[in-house]
Amino acid sequence: MPPLIPFEEITHHFAEFQHTAFRLETRRGYATDRAGARFQAFVRGTAPAPEPGHAWNVNVRAKAEQGARFSRVRIVDDPPTDGQRFLMATAAGNVEAGEDIRVLPRADAVRLGLPDFDLWLFDSRTLVRMHIDDTDTTIGVELIEDPGEVLAACRARDAALAAARPSVEVWTRVRSSV
Repeated sequence: MPPLIPFEEITHHFAEFQHTAFRLETRRGYATDRAGARFQAFVRGTAPAPEPGHAWNVNVRAKAEQGARFSRVRIVDDPPTDGQRFLMATAAGNVEAGEDIRVLPRADAVRLGLPDFDLWLFDSRTLVRMHIDDTDTTIGVELIEDPGEVLAACRARDAALAAARPSVEVWTRVRSSV
């Protein structure tokens, strides 16, 4: 494994990118979500309230006002895990802030040959490959600027965005089935 850097060392990209920031989420859940009170309330049946003042949403709105765009595709199982359902339930606040969040069934992601790891792609130039352990905890990231690897990530992004459906649409269907 290549040397990893702490996630905190790449967070400046979220404020500094000029055009696009794309996230591919491949996990069935994330330790940081499970540890939070919102997740615990969600699994007990309480819908998570939007958080417009959360630093993430404030930044998304600011970048959108500058003409930049956040987007993400979440790969989900059938049926979705509690962690995936939680992410769909919380997406509305992010979408309201200006983020484009879509959902893609895992079978489609496999058929499309998408990466099986989480990533961020900034301005189609900088790839951040996330390394997440078996407990769903981020242990570090790779910062990649190799043109071949970045191009592969751009192609994966384009395929994922084209095939995925808006999170709210999928969440409405999932929510009505539970």
